[in-house]
Amino acid sequence: MPFHPGRVETITVDSYGTLVDPSASEDAVAEHTDDPAAVLAAWRSNYLSYVMIANDVDDYRPFDELIEAGLEQALEAHGVTTTRAERAEILATFDELDPFDDVADGLARLADAYDVYVLSMGTPEMLDTLLAHADLDGVVEDAISVHEIRTFKPEAAVYRHGAARTGTPIENVAHVAGPAFDVRGAMHAGMQGVWIDRTGDPWEPWFPDPDYAISTFHELADALDA
Repeated sequence: MPFHPGRVETITVDSYGTLVDPSASEDAVAEHTDDPAAVLAAWRSNYLSYVMIANDVDDYRPFDELIEAGLEQALEAHGVTTTRAERAEILATFDELDPFDDVADGLARLADAYDVYVLSMGTPEMLDTLLAHADLDGVVEDAISVHEIRTFKPEAAVYRHGAARTGTPIENVAHVAGPAFDVRGAMHAGMQGVWIDRTGDPWEPWFPDPDYAISTFHELADALDA
């Protein structure tokens, strides 16, 4: 579907990999293995698969618990021996992830013209820390966590809940995310899906094209005349 700027009343944005750069966690893993890329790929695959399984079997667990379990399994699977304290140091980097270069100015442009909310799988505590560290507390209206409804993305209920929390008809919300499955979930639920390309990887070929594709928040602000 084509992007309809005039329909947008509210903007929701994903957090990890969209607002903040996860490379600090990658650097922390690299201190413990000669093959950090493989461990990192397994770690991300693990916790995303846990998310999907949790949805399917109705066994919600807070996102930070799934991230921790995924890290432990990935390290063990690759023969990397770590102590609990060392794993805690790796996980602590999630509290100190820096925003991407375009976030401060680009998101501020959008927030001058629209209500902007974070819609994330992170727990409320994780999101409070993220926004404080990224200095975004005064930019976004609020952070909406899946923890409020105990269901993970890309379930349609997450996006419906997000729209309801903003007080906006779902078709008038534009959701911005780096992960393709998040954009797909938002579109399926009735939002306009905006893919922000943070990795340079191609869009998933078996998904419908995103309603709009950008590489920075400034591009979305330009499209919305913000």
